[in-house]
Amino acid sequence: MSPARARTSRGDIVAAARDMLEDGGLEAVSMAGVAVRVGVRPPSLYKHFRDRNELIGAVATDVALELGRTFEDAVARCGPSPADRVRALATAYRGMALARPRATALLFAAISPDATPSAESQAAAARPILAAADAIVGPAQALAAARVLTAFAHGFTSMEAAGAFRFGGDVEEAYLLGVAVLLAGLERATSGDEVSRP
Repeated sequence: MSPARARTSRGDIVAAARDMLEDGGLEAVSMAGVAVRVGVRPPSLYKHFRDRNELIGAVATDVALELGRTFEDAVARCGPSPADRVRALATAYRGMALARPRATALLFAAISPDATPSAESQAAAARPILAAADAIVGPAQALAAARVLTAFAHGFTSMEAAGAFRFGGDVEEAYLLGVAVLLAGLERATSGDEVSRP
């Protein structure tokens, strides 16, 4: 083992853990396995991470920051209206969720508190959605609207990544229809129309 490899960076370790996560799921990510992947002895990892949970938390933080950057890029390229922003964000989320389904799912996993994304990275990922929701429904309902949009996007793409849509047809068209329905509902909710409650 070369001295250069023994000085593997924190970023190298997180990248290796992300690769292992995508290849085999969360259960495949172990300190020993990551050490092998980056070419160091397992004790070397503990210079960077206290334990596996802290490593998983760093992975989740990295994913959340990537999602935030993806959202910001999507907003920068989209049309000027709030609806344009929502559609761009939904499309960007679907792209990332299908390209890296296990990493994206990690953001919503019920795991140990020290294995979750940092508060700063969660805020970075949430900020563009909250801003788009605020522009549609106003600040009082922005959080609720952002949660509705996130729940739809995550639920739909989780099913899509799992191969749950088995009846043919254009899945992307169905996704965009769902986004359009949600947008219409949110816009109606702020137009003074009554929204029926169950």
